[in-house]
Amino acid sequence: MTPRRTYAFICAILLSSVLAAPLAAQRDSTRTGRVAAFVARLAPQDEPLIGGVAVGVDALGAGLAAFTSYGEYGGFVRLNLKQKFFPVVEAGLGVCDRTDDATDIRLKVSAPYLRVGCDYNFVKDLRSGNRVFGGLRLAGTSFSYDISAPALEDPVWHDASTFEYKGVKSNMLWAELVFGIEAKIWRGFHLGWSARYRRRLSQKVSEPGQAWYVPGFGKNDTSAWGGTFNLVFDI
Repeated sequence: MTPRRTYAFICAILLSSVLAAPLAAQRDSTRTGRVAAFVARLAPQDEPLIGGVAVGVDALGAGLAAFTSYGEYGGFVRLNLKQKFFPVVEAGLGVCDRTDDATDIRLKVSAPYLRVGCDYNFVKDLRSGNRVFGGLRLAGTSFSYDISAPALEDPVWHDASTFEYKGVKSNMLWAELVFGIEAKIWRGFHLGWSARYRRRLSQKVSEPGQAWYVPGFGKNDTSAWGGTFNLVFDI
């Protein structure tokens, strides 16, 4: 390639770069503007970043724990970001003392659980204090359980064989899809409920087999449905 052709080629590249730069900047500006507009719709700019903190308790889980064979004593702490996003930490104690009617096998569990996640408020009237929300949780528990059954007598040798395990260790990790409604009752007091679809991610199964009940999850299965009825207080 001659020097003249080389010079013309370099000039053509520089000219195309100069002409393309404004177009690329315009595309980037348009893309940034769309992202900003989308974020503005999700989180209104006229709302303060931190709108407060709330605490709550699950009355449904406590009622089940008090009057049935299993349930949860649980509560949560929730942060309000621009009245739209609500990061939340839920913790509690899951309990079970159940004897199967068919097999007489008894299971006893009492252990903590933890859930961490975030909700999004779909309500447009942010000043109403009401919420229609959806969210996600990542949850887990590490627990020990006791399992036992009445002694069985060998029909030939008439020896009694016992079935009893103490302190069997297990754990589970799961995800939750949450939908709920919350209504302002008086000043900073709210009532609400949530429905939850739970999906098991991992589980440790020990020698006697998987526990019938998992704290914070409920009846042990690949997936499960649950719910809460919450008393919520703004602080």
